Amino acid sequence: MTTHFLGDTAVLTGRSLRHVLRSPDTIVTTAVMPIAFMLMFVYVFGGAIDIGAGAYVDYLLPGILLITVASGVAYTAYRLFLDLKGGIFERFQSMPIARSSALWAHVLTSLVANLVSVAVVVGVALIMGFRSGAGVLEWLAVAGILVLFTLALTWIAVLAGLSAKTVEGASAFSYPLIFLPFVSSAFVPTGTMPGPVRWFAENQPVTSIVNSIRQLLEGQQVSGDLWLALAWCVGILLASYLAANVVYRRKIS
Repeated sequence: MTTHFLGDTAVLTGRSLRHVLRSPDTIVTTAVMPIAFMLMFVYVFGGAIDIGAGAYVDYLLPGILLITVASGVAYTAYRLFLDLKGGIFERFQSMPIARSSALWAHVLTSLVANLVSVAVVVGVALIMGFRSGAGVLEWLAVAGILVLFTLALTWIAVLAGLSAKTVEGASAFSYPLIFLPFVSSAFVPTGTMPGPVRWFAENQPVTSIVNSIRQLLEGQQVSGDLWLALAWCVGILLASYLAANVVYRRKIS
């Protein structure tokens, strides 16, 4: 059964990746907005923001990477919605294909596409002067956090794609996710924010994730933010995965 599921998932993931390769503008579009934010904040606002020592692009990059993922997962909801409305899932039901492999194919495609977009953004940051004191293990830890974060948001995207009534509604869920880094430690230290905003910023998931990635990239000792970040990512991943599968069973039953 496991071999059957893995084989079906591999075939369907290949199908989804071919669709992405035929329209590479989706990856480019995903990377354009975060890069535009990075250029604007570094070259327009960066001089007015006091972050202490270090280059502002180094401080900014972790939040930009999360925005890249948040904007990229919208395409997963969009593609899933089109497949659902196009009757492809019903067609798969008439074939000897593991039911959950169709969802996992979209999830794995999202993971690959988003990691490519993240790599493009990091490349642009390097051109802009980003430098890291991280070693191989720290970079692997950063990659692991980003993979977990991408999977968590992608399952939210799956839930949105399964529940949406229109194409616009399928991708609209990503707007609040893109906004969250702006009310966190991604762009400015939370200590500069007024009371209620500061409380929200310090207790929402993006801040702990951004702080953890920033500490790893700077080669610093990681604080308790890392465990909080992992707890948020795993918690969101499990909740969205279970909810998406419940909705999927009701839709395709």
